[in-house]
Amino acid sequence: MVHTRETLAEALAHLTATEPAFVAAIERHGPPEPRSSERGTAALLRTIVGQQVSVAAARSMWDKLTGAYGDPPDLARLAAASDEELRALGQSRQKAGYLRSLATLTLSGELDLANLPADNEEAIALLTKVKGIGRWSAEIYLLFAEGRPDVFPAGDLAVQIELGRLLGTDDRPAEKWLRERAESWAPYRGAAAVLAWHSYNTKVL
Repeated sequence: MVHTRETLAEALAHLTATEPAFVAAIERHGPPEPRSSERGTAALLRTIVGQQVSVAAARSMWDKLTGAYGDPPDLARLAAASDEELRALGQSRQKAGYLRSLATLTLSGELDLANLPADNEEAIALLTKVKGIGRWSAEIYLLFAEGRPDVFPAGDLAVQIELGRLLGTDDRPAEKWLRERAESWAPYRGAAAVLAWHSYNTKVL
């Protein structure tokens, strides 16, 4: 879990005992803060709306969507919305399809966010059935919305850059290499990503 200081501290204690490079990162930057996000369909709808746009644009687009379809959005109305209706709210034609995909899968019961499989790979496979939700988005959802401790978004650019730096690799490590290296960090690989983001974003004066 990365939601509380206590659970995050437990995870970091395991990581520092396993990987000495993490000790130096914490000594240099201090421990990261706990992180969590909203759980449920609205969280994934927000993810889709926010893809490839600025934070301000995403907020404006979300406000338009909830203004038209409710907060949280009415999934039945969203599933039936036309491209033209969603484009009038600032959504691209592609995102309109993604939003309908999520609404439709949820309404049919094929995607039940309250009862995702306990196995992380099975949960990722189910989430990525939604058009527009790739592995990275699924992993971020499971890590921060559900607090799953061993979900590891190794495809994240900042995670690759910073873990490569901390581990002393000459180049940014490939996702496959990083996943293999992280096997010894189980069952707290998610905290390694949180530490990497913290280290990447912290400036030392």
